[in-house]
Amino acid sequence: MLGTNPFDDDKLHEECGVFGIYNHPEAAAHTVLGLHALQHRGQEAAGIVSFDGKQFHTHKSMGHVADNFNSERVIQSLPGNAAIGHVRYSTTGGSAMRNIQPLFADLSSGGFAVAHNGNLTNAWTLRKLLVDKGAIFQSTSDSEVIIHLVATSTYMNLVDRVIDALRRIEGAYSVVALSQKKMIGARDPLGVRPLVLGKLSEGTYIFASETCALDIIGADYIRDVEPGELVVIDADGITSHKPFPTQQPRPCIFEHVYFSRPDSITNNSSVYEVRKRIGQELAKESGVEADMVIPVPDSGVPAAIGYAQQSGIPFELGIIRNHYVGRTFIEPSDQIRHLGVKLKHNANKAEIRGKRIVLIDDSIVRGTTSVKIVDMMRQAGAKEVHMRIASPPTTDCCFYGVDTPKKEKLLASRMNVEEMAQYIKVDSLAFISIDGLYRAVGESGRNNDSPQYCDACFTGDYPTPLTDESLGEGEKQISFLTDS
Repeated sequence: MLGTNPFDDDKLHEECGVFGIYNHPEAAAHTVLGLHALQHRGQEAAGIVSFDGKQFHTHKSMGHVADNFNSERVIQSLPGNAAIGHVRYSTTGGSAMRNIQPLFADLSSGGFAVAHNGNLTNAWTLRKLLVDKGAIFQSTSDSEVIIHLVATSTYMNLVDRVIDALRRIEGAYSVVALSQKKMIGARDPLGVRPLVLGKLSEGTYIFASETCALDIIGADYIRDVEPGELVVIDADGITSHKPFPTQQPRPCIFEHVYFSRPDSITNNSSVYEVRKRIGQELAKESGVEADMVIPVPDSGVPAAIGYAQQSGIPFELGIIRNHYVGRTFIEPSDQIRHLGVKLKHNANKAEIRGKRIVLIDDSIVRGTTSVKIVDMMRQAGAKEVHMRIASPPTTDCCFYGVDTPKKEKLLASRMNVEEMAQYIKVDSLAFISIDGLYRAVGESGRNNDSPQYCDACFTGDYPTPLTDESLGEGEKQISFLTDS
């Protein structure tokens, strides 16, 4: 059996990345490059829809971008000057070919393709209403609701129909859509998920989840698509629409901690610099005497550098990562799966033996990987193992497009910090405080009356209604047909 992520790395997984380019003769090839840069946001499947002025073309596959968009034949099958693409890690709807995005439909106004990053918290409720009215869904993805709402809107022009659809959905979304004449980028009113606007040359514009996807094609970053904004690109240029009442934006703070690539700019801040400041805050809040600071690669590296700089303790690579694990791989037996951490990480014994070490990781989800990493450090001869975590304890589920275990599976929902330290067998354990995290992103602290970020996974403070969850519909399978 083949899988794309055979070893449980006990991390939260971003659901998707989106990319779109308008007015370029090699639109599909550039979209492949953009999706390649966004691969970290979803490794389960990838898809592209292009438009050549007469017809739409699509190619979708399970697996990585580099494995499925690597031939001239595939690129030539996606002609046209406009294209949108998507990389996926499924939460809602499950893993299946029919759920690979962009989703496409022939509407009364013409072809319409949508790529969505985020999660709709009233998708089941809306889907049920649409099905009762005769809608026939082709996928089990929450994103298909957007297409049906656009299709059934009574407004005359496409932009008004898209706005009408977005007004009815709840939750988090960054959307890139493509019609025969327009490319549209939109963010939910709170801006939970990121979306940036770039420019490659005169009249050639790009939407992308992160700026690293602009860098790879040599495009300039213009600005973030603002929370609640619709940006429309067509032959006449760019127009901006802000159809929603103004709200305090609440972008996902975990984009800074883990999801975004460190070379990206998120919410006008360098992800790399923020992660270093997180490490500095950690050192101020939870310093400990030690001989070296060691990151759990790769996401713990910038925070470990910041911790080392602030504390004066040397930074060393005490864990070496094998970068070739996690690609398509033969599904391992239980015995081999147990060795998964060692297949991905190996201790640098010569550096660790006899030393007091501070391990820096980005988060603890279920704690399974932390237990194995700490044991690896002990086996390598570490004298003391102290662990510092670059996020507050993850106590609650995310309903906005992040694959999170159920609340009862989250270690921090079951144990306090002292109990967690005993469970993973460290000499000491500390997490950055929620105010420390806010300071690292440039705030003076969390405004508890009007939080500046979505931090629900740390606080349980959800910024939008959880309609499906409150009705007990969040766990329901939304189709009777199961793909094999």
